[in-house]
Amino acid sequence: MSDTATIIPLDNVDPVLVEQLLDCAFEPERRQRTAYKVRDGVDWLPALSFAALDGDEMLVGTIQCWPVALNDENGRAHPMIMVGPVAVMPEHQGEGYGQALVSASLACIDSRAPLPQVMIGDPEYYGRFWGFTNQYTGGWSLPGPFEQSRLLVRCENPAVLPEKGTLGPWLG
Repeated sequence: MSDTATIIPLDNVDPVLVEQLLDCAFEPERRQRTAYKVRDGVDWLPALSFAALDGDEMLVGTIQCWPVALNDENGRAHPMIMVGPVAVMPEHQGEGYGQALVSASLACIDSRAPLPQVMIGDPEYYGRFWGFTNQYTGGWSLPGPFEQSRLLVRCENPAVLPEKGTLGPWLG
C-alpha cells in the first residue's frame, strides 16, 4: 500500500464503482455465494464500511459490514455484525489494503456495547490480526453451503454466544 493511500467512507463512492470492484475481486457469480443469503434484504452499515483509494485516488478496495443475527433454537435473534466482503482489486492484493480496511472497520465498533462480529474467512489470517476464531461457531449453520472451519466470530464476551443457531439477516 502506498504512503498516499486513503481510507474513506464507502458511502462517498459511486455504487456502480463498488459493484465493478466486487466483480473484479471475486467474480460476477459472487451473488450466488452463501454470504449473500446471510445478508439478504438488509443494507450495509455505512458507519462500518469503507473504501481504499490509491495514490492516484483510484478505488482499489472496499469493505462492507452488515446487520445479521444468529437465530437460536428458541427463535431468539442474537444481533451481530457480518464483516465482509473485503475486496481488493487483483493487481493490488497483498499490498495491505485489505488489512487497512478491516482494521478501519473494526476500530469503529463501539467498545461500550460491541456486537459480536462474524465473517466467512481464513481463520489463521483473521485470527492472527483481529482475534476472529471458529472455536464458538461449530454448532452454527448458514442458509447455504459453507466450510464450517471458515465461519468465524470475534466477541468481547464469548459466553453470550449461543451454541447453536442459524445466521441470517437481522430484520430487527
